[in-house]
Amino acid sequence: MLRSFGHVALLASMTAVTLGGSSPAPSAVRLPPFVASRSPAVRHLPDSAGGRAMPAVLTLRQQAEVYNGWLKVRLEQILPQLMREEGIDMWLVICRENNEDPVYSSLVPFNTLFASRLQMLVFFDRGGEAGVERFSVNFRQMGEWYRSVWDPSKMDQWARLAEVVRERNPRVIGINESEIDHYGDGLTASLKAMLVKALGPEYSRRLKSAERLAVRLLERRTQAELDFYPQIVAIAHAIIAEGFSNRAITPGATTADDVAWWMRERSRQLGLTNWFHTSVSIQRPKDSPHKASRVIHRGDLLHCDFGITYLRLNTDTQQLAYVLRTGETSPPKGLLDGLAQANRLQDIHMEEMRVGRTGNQVLAAVLKRAKAEGIKPSVYSLPLGVHGHAAGAPVGMTDKQDGVPGDGDYPIFADTVYSIELNVKAPVPEWGNQEVTFALEHDAVVTKDGAYFLDVRPTSFHIIK
Repeated sequence: MLRSFGHVALLASMTAVTLGGSSPAPSAVRLPPFVASRSPAVRHLPDSAGGRAMPAVLTLRQQAEVYNGWLKVRLEQILPQLMREEGIDMWLVICRENNEDPVYSSLVPFNTLFASRLQMLVFFDRGGEAGVERFSVNFRQMGEWYRSVWDPSKMDQWARLAEVVRERNPRVIGINESEIDHYGDGLTASLKAMLVKALGPEYSRRLKSAERLAVRLLERRTQAELDFYPQIVAIAHAIIAEGFSNRAITPGATTADDVAWWMRERSRQLGLTNWFHTSVSIQRPKDSPHKASRVIHRGDLLHCDFGITYLRLNTDTQQLAYVLRTGETSPPKGLLDGLAQANRLQDIHMEEMRVGRTGNQVLAAVLKRAKAEGIKPSVYSLPLGVHGHAAGAPVGMTDKQDGVPGDGDYPIFADTVYSIELNVKAPVPEWGNQEVTFALEHDAVVTKDGAYFLDVRPTSFHIIK
């Protein structure tokens, strides 16, 4: 039984296990120093396949204790810093039940699953060491996290909000509205109209977009979260390793859809959820007798796109598998060469991920270097965290290889997590020089010292015998 949830004790053994058959290049397997320096300290579930162990998943009660520890640091240390850097004295997060602000779930404890009725969270910077005062103008109490300052029997909710604003007299009041980033645009038009009416002209003139505050708070990971994130990624990788093995696949019988649902069911068995439906696709020679069949056959190249949600953090992974033909002991050299190009593109991408650069600057640098090396690249990496496609600077999109207007001009900050998502197209001689897509996605953290993968990156195919 795990008794210490001090985050270090919950680290996965990703520093000790790798995908079956994987032999990553030294430059490609850098783990964050705060992870790589520690020895494994987590028990593993006995049920595993594909050459790696399955890290244990905490009970919901254990998860609540861990998550709430992260939240305390976020509210008491990170939020005051960001409010001051963004010049916001008071921040109002106002939303309704079943129409929650994108930032809402990152501000409430683990057992708060929705915004009850009309929620008003208030953060006021008292300055200096006094820190940020936080409270709510809500019908329901939220325990130690947000004391409610509203008595419904005495005053209207909006009137009480206006009253507490006047009492504190903030110079700048941040609200979540934006024309660029939807993660900072959670205040609806009707709620803003009611807010303006309640505050009156004088205080309404002090309203300012808190877009950057919302985005920066969502994308910023605490040190404890960064200590734990590799375990979340390792769990996702272990599920893929099981799904892309003979445990789940019988060539000639299993379909790609069978494998996709298998991975989702496996997630559910472990007590996890998926933030998008798993996809599994097949590439095969154009002269294959199986043509566009969704049944998996010998000689097929498989691709999956898979993500889990655990402790309100998300993963996003794409990996490849090959189904051996009779008599084969490894994939054709052309496929191995194509995967090596995709791995090389990952290396270039990681080297260009630097704090302070915009997403568009990183994209341009990566594509320029890759093309100079004869690689045919496409890069579409996205921030990762509280959401799957998360707040922060995108590095390209599938249909925007010349840059992403608006969001792409946002800078990359330290202690943020990204899914390094890309593909390479390369001819495969054994398939009649047919152009094959090698799509990969691997999760990484960006620190002031550089970018690091959160778990060992596979540089070989999963093999189905």
